[in-house]
Amino acid sequence: MSAPAPLPDLPVTFRPTRTRAVLLTIGVVLFAVITAIALTLSRLNPGEKVSFIFTGALFFCGLLMLSRPKVVADQEGVTVVNLVSVHRLAWPQVLRVNLRVGDPWVYLDLADGTSLAALGIQPGIAKQHAIRDAKALRALVEEYGTASHG
Repeated sequence: MSAPAPLPDLPVTFRPTRTRAVLLTIGVVLFAVITAIALTLSRLNPGEKVSFIFTGALFFCGLLMLSRPKVVADQEGVTVVNLVSVHRLAWPQVLRVNLRVGDPWVYLDLADGTSLAALGIQPGIAKQHAIRDAKALRALVEEYGTASHG
């Protein structure tokens, strides 16, 4: 049996850093290329140029939204920020942290019998980082959740 993960200092933020860097870099480059094309094509009228730049901004905003997920743990509980939603959970609400082989991200088993996807910890391009973050969050749940205070 492996030793329990050390508890990180609170507050702590877990996020897929490499994925975020890739998405934001692609977003900036894409916006810059589309803007450069719009400004250099002399055949385009001003309205069409603005349309190109607006489209580039929409692509950037979409990639920015995809880079948003994170999980923040503090003394009171966990905040799960996903693509379009934010969930604030007190420690006793979180029963278990799951990251099984093949899972795209961590799932939190909640006291009300439901499960919540936490996209802020995902093994995509940084599997070991995600496993380390999942173990740290699991240790925090075991320390502050109902298992030790129930």
